[in-house]
Amino acid sequence: MTNDDGSGLPASLRAAWGLQDRPAKGPKPGLSLDRIVGAAVRIADAEGLGSVSMSKVAAEVGVTAMALYRYVGNKDELLALMVDAGLGPPPDVPRPGQTWRAGLAEWGWAEGTAYRRHPWAPRAPIAGLPMLPQQVAWMDRGLRCLAGTGLSEQHKLSAILLISNLVRSYVMLELDLGLATDGTAGSEGDPMASFASLARVITPAQFPALTAAFASGALDNADPVDDELGFGLERVLDGIEALIARVASEASGANE
Repeated sequence: MTNDDGSGLPASLRAAWGLQDRPAKGPKPGLSLDRIVGAAVRIADAEGLGSVSMSKVAAEVGVTAMALYRYVGNKDELLALMVDAGLGPPPDVPRPGQTWRAGLAEWGWAEGTAYRRHPWAPRAPIAGLPMLPQQVAWMDRGLRCLAGTGLSEQHKLSAILLISNLVRSYVMLELDLGLATDGTAGSEGDPMASFASLARVITPAQFPALTAAFASGALDNADPVDDELGFGLERVLDGIEALIARVASEASGANE
């Protein structure tokens, strides 16, 4: 599909931004980009990302696969639109009186909730920078939390990228290990039970630090994933706070 409005966006992305109506020629008027993306999301929710295909989505909405290409250029565009729909709108942060730290913490936890709601979303390939409405809204809300901190725009962008990647990685770890948010094992069994068998194999001479960890009981059970995510998020926020303090100190010194 060609671009004819100078925006530089594919037709499906222009439609997502409300810059283009349905095709002048095409299937029945009841078909829309929202219907197509909604059908794809339902398939992914029920059967996983690997089950999403243009032909399966077309069957879900009652048209031919070729008809979809009047709305979506290819499967990669469809996946991007699905992730955008799955994320949904960001939290309304920063709230009045909310600190930058509390706002970013809420932002990070909300992203984790969105990914858990659609477990296929963090596995979708990342083809480039955020280009769709919800993704851009998430980016904007994260950046708003850092307004007034004195950080450069580059540092603000790096900070929200760091938090987003942290959240994404922990959610994927949770999914890969089959752990629920309370730390209990899923259908794959308890990964900590298998790991604990190492205690019978390793020796203090070989692995003194790991032996001490086993002896302390710290590896007896998996911590709830939310505890691990909370720990990581707080440490990242500590780092951002230290950076803000350093920037402020450097600015103060330069003004003396």
